[in-house]
Amino acid sequence: MKPRVLLVEDEPALAAALADNLEGEGYAVEIAPDGHTALRRWPDWNPDLVVLDVMLPGLDGLRICRQMRALGHTTPVLFLSAKGAPEERVEGLQVGGDDYLAKPFHLPEFLLRVKNLLRRRAEAPVAEYAFAGHRVDFRGWTAYLRDGRKEALGEREMAILRLLIERAGQVVSRDEILDRVWGQEVFPSSRTIDNFVVRLRRLFEPDPAHPVHFHTVWGVGYRFTPTPEPRAEANPTKEQA
Repeated sequence: MKPRVLLVEDEPALAAALADNLEGEGYAVEIAPDGHTALRRWPDWNPDLVVLDVMLPGLDGLRICRQMRALGHTTPVLFLSAKGAPEERVEGLQVGGDDYLAKPFHLPEFLLRVKNLLRRRAEAPVAEYAFAGHRVDFRGWTAYLRDGRKEALGEREMAILRLLIERAGQVVSRDEILDRVWGQEVFPSSRTIDNFVVRLRRLFEPDPAHPVHFHTVWGVGYRFTPTPEPRAEANPTKEQA
């Protein structure tokens, strides 16, 4: 999958130019023209990087970053701002930003900073992950669910969930899950995996009988989708396992 970049910028010409160059580098780009749109798109689209202008109308970038960090979102943030004084850069980092680039900037430097932030994210193990109002703390083996419940997760559940999240949007075969989660010394049946996925659905799906996040790909394995996608008509019993 292409790395996803959420670009929060209220200057249309600059947003279009940056989006074109980011797409030219192989990234998928979503533009949010204001802070309130950014607050909606960030958890829904689950980007790999947020490029966040500080000076936004209504809700500024610092407040957006502070709110999303308070909700548990750990997505890297690259701040863009016409303000480049040292104390302003420090404030951006204090609210949870990962990098800060003052306007006007050179495009090659911007693209290099984006590349570096995405590389560090890819190399670092996932510590927390948020989707659809849920938050998973991999270090604490705990899920904080949308309805306010707090659920402890077992070792296998966490390992399967981590693998599916790391490969979001891709089909992960049962053989790969067996190899990554159980290793080559243990040989559980593929039905064992199905039972763990059923448990994940009961926790995270709005309707476990009709999953929108944890999809069965028949004859292959499973696919995790952070943001629900339109569903075609299907036999509802086929998503039970």
